[in-house]
Amino acid sequence: MSILRRGRGGPGRVTVQEAAARTGHGNAAERGGHAVLLDVREPGEWEAGHAPGAVHLPLSSLAAGAGLPEDAQARPLVVICRSGNRSRQAAELLAARGSQTVDVIGGMRDWAGAGLPIVDSHGGNGTVA
Repeated sequence: MSILRRGRGGPGRVTVQEAAARTGHGNAAERGGHAVLLDVREPGEWEAGHAPGAVHLPLSSLAAGAGLPEDAQARPLVVICRSGNRSRQAAELLAARGSQTVDVIGGMRDWAGAGLPIVDSHGGNGTVA
């Protein structure tokens, strides 16, 4: 089975626990490679706190036609934002461009609530802005 699942009518959705496992942040990470955690929040939000190892591409840039960062190209994507609204939009855009993608229900708020790691732009303890 693929590390990502696609629901009917668009990209699939996953919980933060599933996202953590699929991107190598959880204890139960699936074997055979990890998906990229793609954070689509704006720069100030990213700088305040993001998951370690996540790749950043704001939804505003993606919607304007920006391509994926090199670290995320040709890899499965798990898309996250603050609450899950922007990540859903980004996942739909990316799926339309041919990417294998899911979005994270509850976003970084639920990520933090689950006790998963968050770092700021300097590598210290981050917060969800």
